[in-house]
Amino acid sequence: MLRMKLTFLSALCATLILVGVVTAHESKCKLPRGIRNEIRQYQPLVESIFNQIVSGEYAGKTWESLLDFTDRFGPRLTGSKQLEDAIDFAVEQMSNEGLDNVHTEEAIVSHWERGREWAQLVEPFHKNLPMLGLGKSVGTPEAGILGEVIAVESFEEFENLPAQLVQGKIVVFAPAWVSYGATGRYRYESASLAAAKGAAAVLIRSMTPFSIGTPHTGTTQYEPGVRRIPAAAITVEDAMLLLRKFRRGDKMVIHLKMDAINLEPTISRNTIGELEGTMYKNTSVVVVSGHMDSWDVGTGASDDAGGVFISWKAVSFLKAMGLRARRTIRAIFWTAEEQGLEGVGVYEQQHADNEKKEFNVFFESDSGTYEPTGLDFSGNEVAQCIFGEIAKLMPGFEDFRYTDGVVGSDIGNWVERGFPGVSLRNKNENYFWYHHTDGDTIELEDSGALDKSTALWAATAFVIADLSIDIPKNVVDYSYNTDRK
Repeated sequence: MLRMKLTFLSALCATLILVGVVTAHESKCKLPRGIRNEIRQYQPLVESIFNQIVSGEYAGKTWESLLDFTDRFGPRLTGSKQLEDAIDFAVEQMSNEGLDNVHTEEAIVSHWERGREWAQLVEPFHKNLPMLGLGKSVGTPEAGILGEVIAVESFEEFENLPAQLVQGKIVVFAPAWVSYGATGRYRYESASLAAAKGAAAVLIRSMTPFSIGTPHTGTTQYEPGVRRIPAAAITVEDAMLLLRKFRRGDKMVIHLKMDAINLEPTISRNTIGELEGTMYKNTSVVVVSGHMDSWDVGTGASDDAGGVFISWKAVSFLKAMGLRARRTIRAIFWTAEEQGLEGVGVYEQQHADNEKKEFNVFFESDSGTYEPTGLDFSGNEVAQCIFGEIAKLMPGFEDFRYTDGVVGSDIGNWVERGFPGVSLRNKNENYFWYHHTDGDTIELEDSGALDKSTALWAATAFVIADLSIDIPKNVVDYSYNTDRK
């Protein structure tokens, strides 16, 4: 059966290549009529899934579960009891819901603790500086660091400063917001760049386009062989104040105290629950996922408990509806994403030998679960055409956006290697206003939006998992990229 399926898929790919498929636009996709008709036959089932989740017996239940979870466990920093208790809870609840093969897979991950911390401008006047130490940062000496301030807007501006001017100073980086990817370099790279010139510590403008005096945390990185110095985020308002005053020639002194500590690596777990396939149990698996850990501020409702729960409830609701696809749908809740994609890195290595046969398509939600507008998709030309037909089944979400590159964070390596990837597109324009802050709480989540996201996730995953063919992929050999952020 599998050989027949692969032979048919090869023929399908050849047919599509011959007709010159170049994009997912319908006029360029000449799918065989049989495949087109097969996909269209799922329309009543998709509508039934949406009706039951959005306006039927499951309406509101994703939000209720998310509320209970975030209230029960709060923030879930890697290495914390809260995270491991949350994982135990997920295992118990998924088992109670009747999911298949519920289990965890261990991962050795980083263990960083914040401790007490504060920063204060002491010259030319006194001002408390709201701050959050960056993940994996080292702490200050017991008495803290009392240092004169240098403030710059860009790496280029910093590179032009002589080392003798930087020696022993606290360097403030206040880059203009461009995007999370582009501006995020300052969070990752500033500590090592400043330390190489002799700086005592760095304070970085929070990674956000908008602020009401709120600092945003996140992981920093240290280059091998470079002295490690404390690194923390401060508010947009304070970063810009310090930059303006430095450019006016004002002398400024900051007292920085951080008890941050990097402990020995610890054991955490990726959490798995499945809706086992009727024909293919451990091959061509469709993965739906989000990450279980969060920062130690807020309750991580948006980043990324929302992603966990639309993945979890998509599978649970399909189970409760009595729906079971040909292929297994596997919900995975990654651990230690915030520390640098550490949990998924271990999982990749654990499943590397057989990944081409084991996996088909990867879904991940890690950019908010606000009002959904559709799906983002990454895959080869044939996969785009098939996915475009599937997207037409989704009421209100007929369009999809093809992404020429990686979608998702935890699933990024698989997508880079040629596996199809899917991520939730939603009205997340304000996502980075709250990202990695005390403001990331259940108040950001809307019950109706979560229902629609869960329905979209469940229906799309089910159709992909139940088709007579796999979504085609162009998988290169496994190579774990340790440089991903």
